[in-house]
Amino acid sequence: MRSFHRLLLPALVAAALFGGSTTTQAQERSRHQVCEDVRVANTAKDQHQIAGTAIGAVAGGLLGHQVGGGKGKTLATIGGAVAGGYAGKKVQEHHQEKDAGTHIERRCHWVDD
Repeated sequence: MRSFHRLLLPALVAAALFGGSTTTQAQERSRHQVCEDVRVANTAKDQHQIAGTAIGAVAGGLLGHQVGGGKGKTLATIGGAVAGGYAGKKVQEHHQEKDAGTHIERRCHWVDD
């Protein structure tokens, strides 16, 4: 009788833990992965056009320094640097857009059935 109880207790515990599942197949969801190839624009190495801005500012400042005298020379230098920086940024931006091109990326995500 004792050995019967030793066998019965583990069986009851296992039934309580694993046998009481009420999950049906309709409640279970299956998922699958969907992938597609997407054309993506290449990103510029210098996204803030720092090189173009700096070169334009120096060139504009040098050109502005050639104009006027006294305080006018100082204002022309500052104005030339600002205008040159803006122009340099736009020139670099234009070249980057023109040369950027595109590439294909494979993008995947999961979808419920």
